[in-house]
Amino acid sequence: QVQLVESGGGLVQAGGSLRLSCAASGNILSILSINTMGWYRQAPGKQRELVATITRRGTTNYYADSVKGRFTISRDNATNTVYLQMNSLKPEETGVYYCHVASWDSWGQGTQVTVSS
Repeated sequence: QVQLVESGGGLVQAGGSLRLSCAASGNILSILSINTMGWYRQAPGKQRELVATITRRGTTNYYADSVKGRFTISRDNATNTVYLQMNSLKPEETGVYYCHVASWDSWGQGTQVTVSS
């Protein structure tokens, strides 16, 4: 099992930036088994949607069309941390952002992002 803790959310004006972090912890075998990590978000009253994913080597990344060119996902395997740099944020991107590890189907508790207009 892997535990995930997100941080970095907050209130920002439209056009602003935020950087989310997600730290993974667990026993060494669990950590070493982590391949793809990702970020999802859930806006009020809407379904959770995939925002971006990154493989362990960082060579294959996925971005939702709506965030391409504005968001960047990265990871530091030495600290088991995945990041999401979000630029040019829009009010409709307000919601709770969740970190996810595919191999364990583990989720973090989420971090709130609020973009004011």
